[in-house]
Amino acid sequence: MARVNELRETLFQTGGGDPYGRIFVVSAFGGITNLLLEHKKSGEPGVYAQFANADNDHGWHDAMDRVVTAMVAAHRKVLDHSADMERANAFVRDRTEGARNCLVDLHRLCGYGHFRLSEHMLQIRELLSGLGEAHSSFVTTLMLQRAGLNARCVDLSGWRDDADLSLDERINSAMDQIDPATEMPIVTGYAQCREGLMREFDRGYSEVTFSRLAALTGAREATIHKEFHLCSADPNLVGVDLVRKLGRTNYDVADQMSNMGMEAIHPKAAKTLRQADVPLRVRNAFEPHDPGTLIDDQPAEEAAVEILTGLDIIALELFEQDMVGVKGYDTTILETLRRHNVRIVSKVSNANTITHYLDSSLKVMRRVEKDLAHHYPSARILARPMSMVSVIGRDLGGLSVLTHGLRTIADAGLAALGASQGPRNVDVQFIFERDDLQPAIRALHRSFIEVPAAEELRKVA
Repeated sequence: MARVNELRETLFQTGGGDPYGRIFVVSAFGGITNLLLEHKKSGEPGVYAQFANADNDHGWHDAMDRVVTAMVAAHRKVLDHSADMERANAFVRDRTEGARNCLVDLHRLCGYGHFRLSEHMLQIRELLSGLGEAHSSFVTTLMLQRAGLNARCVDLSGWRDDADLSLDERINSAMDQIDPATEMPIVTGYAQCREGLMREFDRGYSEVTFSRLAALTGAREATIHKEFHLCSADPNLVGVDLVRKLGRTNYDVADQMSNMGMEAIHPKAAKTLRQADVPLRVRNAFEPHDPGTLIDDQPAEEAAVEILTGLDIIALELFEQDMVGVKGYDTTILETLRRHNVRIVSKVSNANTITHYLDSSLKVMRRVEKDLAHHYPSARILARPMSMVSVIGRDLGGLSVLTHGLRTIADAGLAALGASQGPRNVDVQFIFERDDLQPAIRALHRSFIEVPAAEELRKVA
């Protein structure tokens, strides 16, 4: 979104051809949602986190000021007409000051004993999150209108709307009077609805809105525009010239990627598209003539590694000598993790040890350890930071990925602390120390993707 002005003549086709017949769902400009909520990776508090933990008003008010500054800076890079910038500035003032006043009033109200701030935190999170998408939709609409397109800002954020609507009702109500054949709807990725998107999807709500909109409007195809192609590894890590575009894959691979924190699309959004029989395509927005990668339900024509990805994890190990033959340990652990809202990436177990690989922080793990120690006082419970690299493909059968991967890791001077492969042959997971994550991805990518690609080129030559 920060480079949306660069796409005006390509993605939006303002230089010729029919630009209509499409609906665009937009996310916030880069970094804005982090400032509104909290940083997705570092956890640095934004307005929401500052408000939730505020001992005084200064922290979250300062955070809101930073949001205003960032929003204005973002649309100044996109808009080039002074009148449009004035309208965008006014929009930012109206929304941020409205949200600020709402939080002040709520804080004052909860000063009375009958009201609890904790009961309203989800609504606050939704209110703040919607500011980012509403801003980017409004600014993009201004930009396109200035270029001569009949663009319309479609704000699903429910701003100053007291209607109690479901997601489908919210979308249908907004789209009812719009003709995509003559207008270009620019729709907010966040939609305020009775279900509360953030309750289940948190920051994955944009793709849920996107998929539901595609299903309800009977779209011929759903397309996700990204900065890069969906490719064999992170281009910033491995190198743009070394990664390979997938071209085609299936929802099974997309699910494995999502499990590793590298979402092509949220699994619930993919389910909506599959059930509505709407094909999904992931394209590089800056290469509009490239067809990108098609995601469907088709199996691979031949076995191959398609993608390598990884993430930092916490390994939670519970060792209890008396566990053998006793049921209930795993159930208690799972319930504890659920209660602390910890996402499980994978797990392994043996006779007296259960190890969960978790996407969480050490701070949360300390609370989990405390709860488990209460249930199992004689157990040894250990949480330590590690990393996981996953080798993924529609069909890995016959490739000896586990054996070949361990050999590659050893040849690179690295040590795998663990490895696992299921019988379905869609992924193999390797466990490393935190510092070995990136070197391991590069080594495995070179072995599974770059070397076979070079051999294939030599055969063709």
